[in-house]
Amino acid sequence: MKNNPKSARFFVALLPTQEICDYANEVKQYFSDRYDSRAAQKSPPHVTLQPPFDWQLSEISHLQSVLTQFARQQSSFNVELTGFGAFPPRVIYINVQRTPALMALQANLSDYLEQRLALVNERLKSRPFNPHLTIAFRDLKPTAFQQAWSEFEHKSVSFAFEAQQVTLLIHDNQGWKVHSQFQLSQT
Repeated sequence: MKNNPKSARFFVALLPTQEICDYANEVKQYFSDRYDSRAAQKSPPHVTLQPPFDWQLSEISHLQSVLTQFARQQSSFNVELTGFGAFPPRVIYINVQRTPALMALQANLSDYLEQRLALVNERLKSRPFNPHLTIAFRDLKPTAFQQAWSEFEHKSVSFAFEAQQVTLLIHDNQGWKVHSQFQLSQT
């Protein structure tokens, strides 16, 4: 479906509080300035729940309806971020704790989208969900990764927020933007 003007790329994520976004964006800017890595700046700080997928724009209301129904069945919960992690040789991220609530939300979403929309991500099916908030990736050169990882590997960072909604993001050919948000049930 690439380059089809009738479809767009979307993904589903949790967006943290403004305080966490501000911190993450500062670190992303640092990576841009110091390590010439800018790709992570093309999306707001987030925890991916459903990786990018193509969707027909004429069917967006159906997608939104399914996400609304899903969110109503899920309870809000706390998300904790502590320290930094990496997927060598290019990705550095803020570590998101694998709490039972977060792991269940992601698994439930994946199952729900598969059942209701036949939306399947084969990569997610073959690898366990590893929640994280990306700071640098694709364009971080392996040599810069080594230097950056030695700088961030032991840095302390600790945040928490209440996940109260899931967010649908859309790619506008320049970056990822918030398209719509879906409230979780309040506990």
